[in-house]
Amino acid sequence: MLDKLEIVKQRFDEVNDLIIQPDIISDQKRYVALNREYKDLRILMEKRDSYIELTDNLKEAEEIIADGSDAEMVEMAKIQYDEAKEGIPKLEDEIRFLLIPKDPDDAKDVVVEVRAGTGGDEASIFAGDLYRMYTKYCESKGWSVSVVDLNEGTAGGFKEIIFEVSGEDVYGTMKFEAGVHRVQRVPQTETQGRVHTSAATVVVLPEAEEFDVELDMSEVRIERTTSTGPGGQSVNTTYSAIKLHHEPTGMIVSCQDQKSSHKNLEKALKVLRSRLYEMELAKKQAADSEKRKSMVSSGDRSAKIRTYNYPQGRVTDHRIGLTLYDLQNIVNGDIQKIIDELQLAENTEKLKASDETI
Repeated sequence: MLDKLEIVKQRFDEVNDLIIQPDIISDQKRYVALNREYKDLRILMEKRDSYIELTDNLKEAEEIIADGSDAEMVEMAKIQYDEAKEGIPKLEDEIRFLLIPKDPDDAKDVVVEVRAGTGGDEASIFAGDLYRMYTKYCESKGWSVSVVDLNEGTAGGFKEIIFEVSGEDVYGTMKFEAGVHRVQRVPQTETQGRVHTSAATVVVLPEAEEFDVELDMSEVRIERTTSTGPGGQSVNTTYSAIKLHHEPTGMIVSCQDQKSSHKNLEKALKVLRSRLYEMELAKKQAADSEKRKSMVSSGDRSAKIRTYNYPQGRVTDHRIGLTLYDLQNIVNGDIQKIIDELQLAENTEKLKASDETI
């Protein structure tokens, strides 16, 4: 373990020197990447210091116990020995997980797209419930949420809603939400009291920076229109809504949330970049069979990942077979326990893969 940590320390020292070099600071892409790496390595360095301290304590305690000349010192050494013996394996497990190579996208902000699937009006209502669940969860994390575009359902909720989430390590957390979510409950419109199954699709895109995707604006047609739906008189009467047509891919991105045409264009470009970035990521992942084998965060939009069963008050995540009878708290934003289990499952998978390659 110390040999591995020594290699990490060498890299930490190297990165520490690099981030103050003028040529690195002037290269925004490299500077941002190195800063993220520095932050991750610094956590490992703190664990390294703790590990060295514990192993030194263990060695010292063993020497005192072996000497045995001072009974009082031996008693203290035995306590120190037990603490070190208990602490070292736990710390080694933590370090092993930290040594697993991180997805460079995990630190990115995200664009989330929630769309109603099968189930008519009830699916739209459910899409609205998911949006509310995510906004409450993001609030609890101290993240900011900003709506990009929405299309309201006829009976409430949304046929589609797109929003940005900004904060710390957002993609690394929210990527587990990508896939098909199902709800089983009695719809408000149901007169017979029968349970219906509806669905909504969640797409989570790592937000691409300008240097991640080279977007040729000559290939983007910008359409300016008046906004539709609620938003106030000034929004609906000025040409503030933006629709982008990306000619090479046929992608269309709309944004009408802001009163300012400039701000709507800025948001729409972020979504377009993120979608193009995701296309490139999908190609890379398809070529990487090991990565695509992961069922936890494969990003497969057609995969049914979770069911919210209202009559039984339960939520089941099908990827890891996790069932929790805590539906009300979960739909009110308390999804951290599910994400923790998914992260643990993915890290365990990665750890096995890294052990197999050693």
